[in-house]
Amino acid sequence: MVERMIKNQSELENSKYTVQVMPPGGFTPEKHFYERVLNATIHPLVSYFFRFDLERLISRYCHLNPQVDKEILESILRYTPRYLRWAGADLFHVTTAGGIRKMVIVEVNSSPSGQKSMPTLTDHDEQGGYSYLIKNTFAPLLLQRGIKGGRLAVIFDKNRMEAAGYASAMADHFQEEVLLTPFFESDPNPPVRFTQKQMEVRTEDGQWYPIRGAFRYVTQRPWNRIPVHTSTRILNPVLACLAGGRNKMIAAMAYELFNAELLGSGLTIIIPETIRDATKEEIPLLIRKFGGHAVVKVPYSNAGQGVFTITNESELDRFMEKEYPYDQFIVQSLIGNYHWSSQSALGKFYHVGTVPNRSRDIYVSDIRMMVCSTPNGFRPLAVYCRRANMPLADTIDPSGNSWEMLGTNLSVKTGLDSWKSDTSRLLLMDRKDFNVIGIGLDDLVNGFIQTVLGVVAIDKMAGNLVNKKGIFRFKLFRSINRDKPFIEEILL
Repeated sequence: MVERMIKNQSELENSKYTVQVMPPGGFTPEKHFYERVLNATIHPLVSYFFRFDLERLISRYCHLNPQVDKEILESILRYTPRYLRWAGADLFHVTTAGGIRKMVIVEVNSSPSGQKSMPTLTDHDEQGGYSYLIKNTFAPLLLQRGIKGGRLAVIFDKNRMEAAGYASAMADHFQEEVLLTPFFESDPNPPVRFTQKQMEVRTEDGQWYPIRGAFRYVTQRPWNRIPVHTSTRILNPVLACLAGGRNKMIAAMAYELFNAELLGSGLTIIIPETIRDATKEEIPLLIRKFGGHAVVKVPYSNAGQGVFTITNESELDRFMEKEYPYDQFIVQSLIGNYHWSSQSALGKFYHVGTVPNRSRDIYVSDIRMMVCSTPNGFRPLAVYCRRANMPLADTIDPSGNSWEMLGTNLSVKTGLDSWKSDTSRLLLMDRKDFNVIGIGLDDLVNGFIQTVLGVVAIDKMAGNLVNKKGIFRFKLFRSINRDKPFIEEILL
């Protein structure tokens, strides 16, 4: 268990990261959206999907899936989460040899990016999903019983463009200044501390301010500097990360438990076949179980880090040669081309991919579906796609790098606390790119429902990890996530 030492005042004033005060009226679209997005026009079908009310969405889905229990589906879409109120799922659009298409959840993210890549639904709406999330998810959270006094903050360690956008939208909604606060893992004197479980932020003049509500965009191991329990209202709390939003090990268990609860409803979370609690030494045997093709993941990484596609001996050897900070991994069936996808318990899925270009190349792409909980149920917040760097091939090069064909993440780590995005592979939901992605309205509906199912599963798991008094059941968590280096990072 990590115990964070609070530095003395002179040390704190030497922090290399400073807090920016965001006043009302300062939202500038050029600072919070990619330039391509500013000039993009939302595709009419996508706009229609975002305006779809839940009743019509449920009616459409149940018409195409008559085995689904309509009442259970509606209860899930109107479920009120306690911990994971805002999330994004990475989805693969896959099919079988028989032409049965599915949306498969790759992972659910508790601090998802996406707003900077989402065209606004109307020309006069400058803030788009930034203001929608603050108004419909963050503001209702602050109305719950908690701290009355204190300031508002956005804390981040990545994606400053979106973090600042949320801070500006928050300042406008509450008509007060918001503290945009960097909280990097490497900072020896961070401008954030917790005093008796309440977050405090230090401004540039050295003054500490109590925080009543915070929007968290801390993505890199947030549990090692943010306590599980805080009196400050945080969207989302660290418990949501531990329960699956940043923990692929527990997420897989959460999906299994919720699928068991959903038996007989016609609903199920679709994920690749997953083996949890795998040690490094077991990996070669588990790869063989999947026919020599599989995906190995460090359970607690994100932004494309710690994900290894294994399709040949060279890739397996490269994986085994490295040292890793954690003891356990998850191994999943690999979704690739029909000729070399894993044969799993659910059968063989392969990528639908993008529409062939002029060179007849098809690329793997994933769909990021961001959703949020509102007083009227879950709503979609943003959607975009990312494609792989190289086209999908019918055969595998025995010495090649399959990640170039299968990896879709745009984030590239360039140094300590430094990132960039490969936006050349970004596909927008606009009139130009949408036709390339190869999906339709029903695919968006399927993706939305899969995302909500995943979010509810993780929120329910978070509820299982606290006792009746709301205290984190650390012994239970340690028994189901037996990775000692990871357990030692958690700040209680």
